[in-house]
Amino acid sequence: MRPRHDDPEIPDDVQARDLPNEARVELKTLIKDNSDWVAKHLVMAGRLIESDPEAAHRHAVSASRRAGRVAVVRETLAITAYATGDFALALRELRTYRRISGSNDQLPMMVDSERGVGRPDRALELGRSVERSALPADVQVSLAIAMSGARLDLGQPEAALAELEIPQLDPNRAFSYSADLFHAYAEVLEDLGRDDESARWRERAARAEAAFEQAESLDEHETIDIIEEELVLEDQDDEQRAPEGDETSEGDETPDDEKGQTGNGAVSTEQ
Repeated sequence: MRPRHDDPEIPDDVQARDLPNEARVELKTLIKDNSDWVAKHLVMAGRLIESDPEAAHRHAVSASRRAGRVAVVRETLAITAYATGDFALALRELRTYRRISGSNDQLPMMVDSERGVGRPDRALELGRSVERSALPADVQVSLAIAMSGARLDLGQPEAALAELEIPQLDPNRAFSYSADLFHAYAEVLEDLGRDDESARWRERAARAEAAFEQAESLDEHETIDIIEEELVLEDQDDEQRAPEGDETSEGDETPDDEKGQTGNGAVSTEQ
């Protein structure tokens, strides 16, 4: 017999329309009343995921009981399970989400969940199962960080550093994912005893964070468009500059995985 699950309460101010439109479209396969009920639980899961992941997970479980075949519902259940540290459940739900949606966007979380259940070797195998260039830029970064973590789990710090040396590790430009990548790179450098280099990358991460905080405060309701402004970074090492061959050649369009993504536009950190 399944354990009893009592649906958590939903505040009166929560409305189905509070759910992002893309997710609401997925719920249109449900009857109207059920769709609204599920949408409200998904809204609550999103609201609580940071402050109370256990409560967020209860809302996700409630949604899944009535809409278990909807991709966004299984994705939310996986994310909340991951947030509570239930990596086995997260991995199971992520597999289901991937099968239903055909999307690899949650591959980094799958890799990290494999680490969470103590299988770093399988995590690496999973991460290598998809062509990285086919993934959006932010997903490539998250995957590199997860793969680096798996290398550290195996006691391979040099390999962990190599996992992070991807095109997005560019000290001359910052995107929304850059700070996380710079911090991860700094941490591995510190593990390797390369403290001076680590400190420089931490400074770059701080500047990237500050630049995006400022951009969000100025354009709170707008998409940050991709621009090509260079970051002004003090004490930048020549050997850390991105190779010229990595830059988009004159007249070429911006790569598809860096187009039109809200919050993924490059910003300048020039003061």
